[in-house]
Amino acid sequence: MNQPLVEMRNIKKSFGKVRALKGVDFSVGRAEVVGLLGDNGAGKSTLIKVLVGYYQPDEGEIYFEGKRVRFSSPREARELGIETVYQDLALVNLMPLWRNFFLGRELVHRFGPVKWLNRKKMRKVALEALADIGISVRNVDDTVAFLSGGERQAVAIARAIHFGAKLLILDEPTAALSVGETRRVLEHILEAKRRGISVIFITHNIYHVYEVADRLVVLERGEKIGEYKKEHVTPQQVMDLIAAAAGVK
Repeated sequence: MNQPLVEMRNIKKSFGKVRALKGVDFSVGRAEVVGLLGDNGAGKSTLIKVLVGYYQPDEGEIYFEGKRVRFSSPREARELGIETVYQDLALVNLMPLWRNFFLGRELVHRFGPVKWLNRKKMRKVALEALADIGISVRNVDDTVAFLSGGERQAVAIARAIHFGAKLLILDEPTAALSVGETRRVLEHILEAKRRGISVIFITHNIYHVYEVADRLVVLERGEKIGEYKKEHVTPQQVMDLIAAAAGVK
């Protein structure tokens, strides 16, 4: 069996008396899309925040590329190739697209101790990187405020691909998007997979993730209550599982 890219074993996390994660096992294979599903309060976001070092687990072990890791911050996770795109996308509305693309990774000219932004190269690279995965933008100098929700997701995904992400974590990437924009975001996810990138797709919408996922993992109140290869389960069966679990708790 191929070694998974990510493996989380017996992850436990409490906040005071609230047990947010109760010994969850979770893994992601190489170039695999895993749908992480569950109702509000299921523990999806907490699990991901433990993975990237935003929270420290109370118990459990995390392995990345076969090596045990314990990230002290999301920056450390990012340095190893784990990119997280939250619902707010970490994009700055008043900055142009190219500045957002290189946010935190700016290219600079240097002359002795003096350095300044290499605007021309960043504009060119941002435009080429977006075009490389089939994204056409009007003008890389447009501020992000003028982009649609789908375009914002596309920028974030293209940025992760360009900077060599090994694992892309998407938090509700299709929330509040039109049907057309949702379709394009799902295509970008499949393109990331084709390039060998693993994806964790966190969502409430089973129908969206079902189109692109290889495997589905369902959480409820901090416990893993289901894990299926997509071909072994229907969207309705997963919805019934979530509804039934929520109803008996």
